[in-house]
Amino acid sequence: MTVRSRVLLAVLGAAALGLLVAGSTSYLVQRERVDQRIDDNLAQEVGEFRELVAGGVDPETGTPFTSVDRLLIVALQRNVPGANEGMLGIIDGEVAWLPSSAVDLRLHQDAEFLADVNALPAQASVRARTADGSLGSLRYVAVPVTVGGDPANGVYVIAYSRDLEHAELVDSYRTYALVALASLALIGGVAWAVVGRLLRPLRLLRETAQRISDTDLSGRIPIDGRDDVSQIAYAVNAMLDRLEDAFGAHREALDDAGHELRTPITIIRGHLELMDAGDPADVSEARSLALDELDRMHRLVEELITLAKAQRPDFIRPQHVELGRLVDDVIDKARGMGERRWRVDSRPEAVIEADEQRLTQALLQLISNAVSFTGPDDTVAIGAEVQLGHSARIWIRDSGPGIAPEHADAVFERFARADGSGRGEGSGLGLAIVRAIAHAHNGEVTLASTVGLGSVFTIVLPADRIIAVEPDDTTVES
Repeated sequence: MTVRSRVLLAVLGAAALGLLVAGSTSYLVQRERVDQRIDDNLAQEVGEFRELVAGGVDPETGTPFTSVDRLLIVALQRNVPGANEGMLGIIDGEVAWLPSSAVDLRLHQDAEFLADVNALPAQASVRARTADGSLGSLRYVAVPVTVGGDPANGVYVIAYSRDLEHAELVDSYRTYALVALASLALIGGVAWAVVGRLLRPLRLLRETAQRISDTDLSGRIPIDGRDDVSQIAYAVNAMLDRLEDAFGAHREALDDAGHELRTPITIIRGHLELMDAGDPADVSEARSLALDELDRMHRLVEELITLAKAQRPDFIRPQHVELGRLVDDVIDKARGMGERRWRVDSRPEAVIEADEQRLTQALLQLISNAVSFTGPDDTVAIGAEVQLGHSARIWIRDSGPGIAPEHADAVFERFARADGSGRGEGSGLGLAIVRAIAHAHNGEVTLASTVGLGSVFTIVLPADRIIAVEPDDTTVES
């Protein structure tokens, strides 16, 4: 059974149960009210009969009643039965008198009812009772009648047919049942359409997933709503975008890595094929060249592994880092990279949450790039600042040749070079690693460069990475 069918059945089941409970409760309440109205009418009839008995005067003679027979005749003449009501006058167990007018309920025709009435003891209390017979369920009152000087024992009987009294109520609830069924059909139709509309993104998601293969991630789910289920489709489309970008980047990285590794392999193979095995000098030269190319391949592989690890959640291990001390440590390590004019632009007394080793790796990579493109008379500087509520910034500045604007965006791509040539001594992965480290800290790396004046690479960390700041001359407050 489909989800749509299960949801529809659940909706119809809940609606049917609600209608059934509401209808049944209302029916039982109304039925009880009908029975109460019957009992009230019976009590009124008994009260009128007792008033007649209390008066004790025969309207024809103007004297007290002298017989049970005459009292019953007068009582039946004065009381005209209403709808669904019947009356009897019984003397000594036999039906003696019936109402003078046509009535809906002919009590004398129900032998079972008469037997129940005659079975009542003479001293039985006068109260409403229920009897079942050929006329159905009857609610009645039997009033014993005696008159002084007359040995006869009479019974004045008043009864209502519960079945006939309930008939109108039953008809009403038959109509209610038909309306309820029509309502369920309407609810079912609306629910089927609405559930189908809500589940459409899931159906399209399934169809899209079936179309997508490992070589084609271009399929997307068409969306035309803003509800919660549609948001799932939005999220899946966004996930597919990320997957397509990731797979594309991976394919591009593999292609680039294959290209980069193919070059040293070709060089090694070519020199080995041309090497004169009998010439020690030629062998030594080929050996040195092969080892140098293998070292380059090893460095390339290690950097590719670093980039691959950057996608893992444990790539960085944040801890509290003193920013000023970090600047000092990096400049001390950088001095051994070459003879340059080393400078510290600023070192704030602040504490940030970051992976100190990864930040040091990124900063040293930026310094290595700066050293590669500068000479002994050029300046290479490191600095940091904290903008409270905004960001923490660490930069590497050099006075080298700078980077042309058309190459500024490409330098952070894999195997790209700052000069835009695509070749150089490095692997072309250094700045890609720096960007990966910055992104792992939820930050970014930016470049500001002017050809002929130098470049400034800045690692920007978000405000939530700032733990504490001690105000001083090198701290910028925003």
